Amino acid sequence: QVQLVESGGGWVQAGGSLSLSCAASGSSFRWYAVGWYRQAPGKQREPVAVLSSGGLRNYADSVKGRFTISRDNAKSAAYLQMNSLKSEDTAVYYCGAVRRNGAVALWDGMDYWGKGTLVTVSS
Repeated sequence: QVQLVESGGGWVQAGGSLSLSCAASGSSFRWYAVGWYRQAPGKQREPVAVLSSGGLRNYADSVKGRFTISRDNAKSAAYLQMNSLKSEDTAVYYCGAVRRNGAVALWDGMDYWGKGTLVTVSS
């Protein structure tokens, strides 16, 4: 079992930056692939970025070059650095995790989810 707690959301003006954190409890975090997902009002949840246990990354086209996913296994944490934010990035951001070896694709399923953190970008 893994429990995930997101933090770092808030309000920012367009063009600004935010850094999200995902704290994981439970053992063996290093064996888990992690991902960040978002759900805007009236829309379905969509993947933003995923990071395999081995360090392979995949990003949604809409955030490539602006967002960076990373992890610190010693701290059992994952992060999402968001730069050059746009109003269309406004959403609730969720952290997900799944125990898996090898690469992970954007639309691969996650077994564990946090409750989300709200990011609001004002234009």
